[in-house]
Amino acid sequence: MAIIKPFKLEEVRDALTGIGVHGLTVTEVKGYGRQKGHTEIYRGAEYAVSFLPKLKIEVAVASDLTSSVIDAIAAAARTGQIGDGKIFVVPLEKAVRIRTGETDVDAL
Repeated sequence: MAIIKPFKLEEVRDALTGIGVHGLTVTEVKGYGRQKGHTEIYRGAEYAVSFLPKLKIEVAVASDLTSSVIDAIAAAARTGQIGDGKIFVVPLEKAVRIRTGETDVDAL
């Protein structure tokens, strides 16, 4: 699972496709990290923006691809600025492809 800046989605998708990952799920989310949001000036008034728009990408891969996926996402999503995002690795107990009934690695 990775939380990234929205404008980096295409670069991340291309990086993942380049290493053989062909499926992912993207969700629009909002949040903040250490920067606690920021302030914006709109029509002369200052507004505090507490939650920043981000994208959450979820990718299920075999364990031998984990390092490659982490490296690809990190390289493609990095801007060097605050708020580039985070990557979380979570164990996957079971996967089932609904259409065919395939399980685990075959279902990915």
